[in-house]
Amino acid sequence: MRATTGMVRACDVGTPSVRPGTDDITPTTIASRISSRDEMDHPGCAYHAPPVDGTDPPASAVVARRACLRAPSGARILDCIDWQVGAADRWVVLGSNGSGKTSLLRLAGAQVRPTSGTVDVLGRRLGRTDMRELRRHIGVASTAVSEQLRPTLSAHDAVVTARHGALEPWWHAYEPDDHARADELLDAMGCGALRDRALVTLSQGERQRVTIARALMPCPGLLLLDEPAAGLDLPAREDLLARLALLAGHPDAPPMVLVTHHLEEIPPGITHVLLLRDGRAVAAGPIDETLTAALLSDTFGFAVSVACRDGRWTAWATIRPEP
Repeated sequence: MRATTGMVRACDVGTPSVRPGTDDITPTTIASRISSRDEMDHPGCAYHAPPVDGTDPPASAVVARRACLRAPSGARILDCIDWQVGAADRWVVLGSNGSGKTSLLRLAGAQVRPTSGTVDVLGRRLGRTDMRELRRHIGVASTAVSEQLRPTLSAHDAVVTARHGALEPWWHAYEPDDHARADELLDAMGCGALRDRALVTLSQGERQRVTIARALMPCPGLLLLDEPAAGLDLPAREDLLARLALLAGHPDAPPMVLVTHHLEEIPPGITHVLLLRDGRAVAAGPIDETLTAALLSDTFGFAVSVACRDGRWTAWATIRPEP
């Protein structure tokens, strides 16, 4: 794997525009809606969860050393991954279909343990800790999570139930502060007006934003986003990326890992990139130094050019098929 070193030049988050008809947000409002202890008067309402074992938070949210993951058949899924997610890092993982992106996210989310090598998440080594307890401190937004939720569940209940990692509101009792936090998170994601709407009635973009609000509900120590902009039209994608940019740029937000196929779905504020091909890391490091045409072409096996403008990335083919 090729790794790069040096200082990270964080993208300028700024104050992005959002789609008409959604709640306008600014860095100030998202900070107050999601992470302000004073205004919400809700103990522990900042992004970070308490340390899993009651000690100081670990310096790194994820540390993988020669981590391998194999299918029951023995087929290689991930091979010798060395990767470290710092406490203030915002990573994007890029690669083609079948490259191992979602499997890597499952390792980081303590859904599986490595076949060999080691993976430490929030200071706990997978295979030597209660992974069910560890998962309570990890926020995950993915299609798999969304599909587990009952379609007739309201947006509010879909968020508040994450307080206990539940799927139904009657499984646990909730305090008024829990309901207030769920509403604040819906507001921050531009979904406040959807509070009482059933999930089945929401657009894909609306449902994606509700799922991210749910991931933030338990004050996670690590936030994992699996293709959050997949399937969205242009206005919905830009609205979502604007909100993710504000989240990435907030100093109290947890370390973040976002998986995508497309450079255009990388929000400003992402600091690092990991490039995967066939279960192996091609390169990892600060995004400005690592997301190059040469390395991306190697990752996808396809010649591309890469550009970044105003914190937004794009790629296009440099070799056109012959007529």
